[in-house]
Amino acid sequence: MLKKLLINTLIASSTLLAYTAFAQENEILRPQEAYRYAVFDTGDAIEIDWLVEDGYYLYRNKMSYASGTETIALKAFDLPQGEHHEDEFFGVQQIYRDRFFVSIPYTELSASPETLELVIKSQGCADIGICYPPQTWTETIQLAARNDSSEKLTLGESFGLFGGANSDFLPVDEAFEPILTAIDGNNVEVAIRVADGYYLYKDKFSATVLSDVAQAGRLELPAGEIKNDQYFGEMEVYHGDVFGKLSIARATPAAMDVEIELKYQGCADGGICYPPATRVLSVSLPEATTVGALAAVAASTDSGAPMISEQGRLAQVITTAHIGSVIAIFFGLGLLLAFTPCVLPMIPILSGIIAGEGDNISPARGFSLALSYVMGMALIYTAAGVGAAAAGLQLQAMFNQPWVLILFSSLFVVLALGMFGMFELQMPSAIQTRLAGISGNQKSGTAIGAFVMGGLSALVVTACVAPALIATLTVMAQTGDMLRGGTALFAMSLGMGAPLLLVGAAQGKLLPKAGAWMVAVKSAFGFMMLGMGIWMMARILPGEVTLAAYGVLIFMAGVFLGGLTQLTPESLGVQKLGKGVGLLAVIYGAVLLVGSLAGGDS
Repeated sequence: MLKKLLINTLIASSTLLAYTAFAQENEILRPQEAYRYAVFDTGDAIEIDWLVEDGYYLYRNKMSYASGTETIALKAFDLPQGEHHEDEFFGVQQIYRDRFFVSIPYTELSASPETLELVIKSQGCADIGICYPPQTWTETIQLAARNDSSEKLTLGESFGLFGGANSDFLPVDEAFEPILTAIDGNNVEVAIRVADGYYLYKDKFSATVLSDVAQAGRLELPAGEIKNDQYFGEMEVYHGDVFGKLSIARATPAAMDVEIELKYQGCADGGICYPPATRVLSVSLPEATTVGALAAVAASTDSGAPMISEQGRLAQVITTAHIGSVIAIFFGLGLLLAFTPCVLPMIPILSGIIAGEGDNISPARGFSLALSYVMGMALIYTAAGVGAAAAGLQLQAMFNQPWVLILFSSLFVVLALGMFGMFELQMPSAIQTRLAGISGNQKSGTAIGAFVMGGLSALVVTACVAPALIATLTVMAQTGDMLRGGTALFAMSLGMGAPLLLVGAAQGKLLPKAGAWMVAVKSAFGFMMLGMGIWMMARILPGEVTLAAYGVLIFMAGVFLGGLTQLTPESLGVQKLGKGVGLLAVIYGAVLLVGSLAGGDS
């Protein structure tokens, strides 16, 4: 007893000294400001939502709750686990920081009272080195109105699986209370307060944005607990409140109100299940800094970050990055496209133009002709980029429709098959013949002729590079910025034309030979297109189906890399490296397939 008195006296003294020492340099919050909470009644339990300010903490073993109302008794409850902390006053402790929740069940000893006096005892400290004296606060809680047995839900009958009414269970909106909170312009916290004695199914929890100018990304949820459910088998469920994060892609940065449709289903531990519930809630989003792509979510060592498509990353770069970075990235993308068999026919075309100048052509003249050729090609792609950016919101809204997602996904699959060499990707022969006839008249060595040939060549090979081009144009449409859209496509065109400029400067003597390495690049683009098709369909397909599709894709990529190919003593180092990487991809793809068959979705 004496030891406890001395410790409390020491804490109180240090508090007074700290207030005096730091008052001029640090704003020390009052206990009521450092430790805030909200209290509400769920019908059979009191929920306390604590919010601890940054730089402060509460002791777990110094926290207690008691009823100040004689007709209400609090039942046994467990406090949530806290962080490990070594304290100079109390030794090894568990503490609470940031946000945490306490649920306290209670029982009424007599006629239903209208209010409950809850006595809250706590004690905490600040990181700068001061501790508050023990605090005792009393909160008056307005209890939820009670319904008589005739007004209670007949849950079993409404669900259609169980017979008989039971007045001991809460209505669905009291058992599961959905709440939306805007974190920033591109992220929304999706929470459901789950009453004590109830649980929520993780795989039946989803969120959809009901808007033509905003689109939901992946709903990131924490890990739940595995429960062997008598109705659905082994399921991942949540007991207690659950908080998720929903990333939102937007077509405009202006502040807006959006409606989000939440779907969820849960049960009571007592043995009944509710029908699937659908609720539409509105949330006000502030001005966004990212438009047209899922906003990046802060990294977390526990839950990770939401998956963001490469298309989304490109849109973020175009919208927010420095214009120099945009040019560099799209120049690199064009350079990759240049090393595919699709663009290879441009080289002999350019060589023919240069040959028209005769044998005595200078490097400067060859470079100028090549530059004119590349500018003609760049004009076609830049015009396409500006047009897509001008369409902007119309394309963004259209791309959210399921039939459009299916159409474009199918297109990506067909184009990917062409990348794998299953058929030739080319324009109809009648159109190709007409274009060839027009271009045949332009094979003179003039700069104008090279410019026209570049534009016509771009039309001829557009179908072959269509997968990457369509993806880039989609990004342009999402950003809605015609200047940046045109600049990005112009940079991509220059990247595609960079090898052609070298050919021109070398007077047509630097002609790379087609080989297996270029076919491999083409196959890589094929797998990228398949991945894009799966990503688009993931918005409307069940999670386990999407996971299986990614598993098949990665498995086949491993096969293409040589994961199942037998090596020989004469095999090159590159082949051995490819087999190693391919074998890992095969194993990982198989793991994803097994996970999807087991009901997994991520």
